[in-house]
Amino acid sequence: MESTAAVLALSAFAQSTRMEAFRLLVRHEPLGLPAGEIADRLAVPANTLSSHLGVLTRAGLIKPERRSRSIVYRADLDRLRDLVLFLLKDCCGGRADLCEPLLKELAPCRD
Repeated sequence: MESTAAVLALSAFAQSTRMEAFRLLVRHEPLGLPAGEIADRLAVPANTLSSHLGVLTRAGLIKPERRSRSIVYRADLDRLRDLVLFLLKDCCGGRADLCEPLLKELAPCRD
């Protein structure tokens, strides 16, 4: 991931509704959620949510998919992985012991 793409993704996360929408979509992988259901669950007006989903989509963090008459949104977990790896790359400067506590926190995700 390039620095420009990382900044775009991080700026998309720099707003609470967008962060909550993304986290909600992560919890609903791999099926995703229709836009209306996201709006209901977050108690956000549909037009407001639409613009938040647009920001997340342009940042590559979510993917819209047409299913019949609905648009279903899914979190792009590959993009999230790339962002996290971009942030952590070389975090330990060659000293694995510095990153060990962080990796330990991520361990429950692997179970």
